[in-house]
Amino acid sequence: MSTLPCEDREGQETAPLRRRPTQRRSARRVERMLDACAELLDEIGYEALSTTRIADRAGVAIGSVYQFFPDKKAIAEALTRRNVEFFVTRVGRRFVSEDYLSWWAAIDAIIDEYVDMHRSVPGFRSLHFSDVVDLNLIDSTSDNNTVIAGRLRGLLLKEFGLADSEELDLAVLVAVEAGDAVLKLAFRRDPMGAPEIVDEAKKLVRGYLRQELGPSAS
Repeated sequence: MSTLPCEDREGQETAPLRRRPTQRRSARRVERMLDACAELLDEIGYEALSTTRIADRAGVAIGSVYQFFPDKKAIAEALTRRNVEFFVTRVGRRFVSEDYLSWWAAIDAIIDEYVDMHRSVPGFRSLHFSDVVDLNLIDSTSDNNTVIAGRLRGLLLKEFGLADSEELDLAVLVAVEAGDAVLKLAFRRDPMGAPEIVDEAKKLVRGYLRQELGPSAS
């Protein structure tokens, strides 16, 4: 194996993960690195983040970091992927445990999960799905909000049996983009998310989807 650098090589196009951990011990070590990255992002921000700091916080050797990640950008991308999966899993569990009379109520639940993760999950407020390092870090052919919209559309289709169509694809994508922008405003106004702006985000998304998909969608 070639000698790996001890500093981040910014500006180079690199894969998010050099190799996937195959043993449970290695997988736990990678998770500690991601946890450390999340904590440091909240404390010092992305610019001050480094692989050395991540290794120190995670309690691993710097060589262990480079065994799996080429640089801090790759670690941030892996953390974003984990956040996406956690978000979709939380929404899916909520759909299983709660009954919604309409999918407008389900939209509110999705926004509530986003807001709660923003408040409680380390690194989430510092590393949004679409605006830190790379607009295509989840999927190489689609920007991140497009991927998120597709995952949420799938949940809504499964839960409410809506007719799949290109119009639904576009409407959910626009709703995700618009809701994401307004929710970011809520957290710029108040670190915990200004409640009045969160409410406006819900109204905006519901109103837009009702207009695009018609009253029969409710």
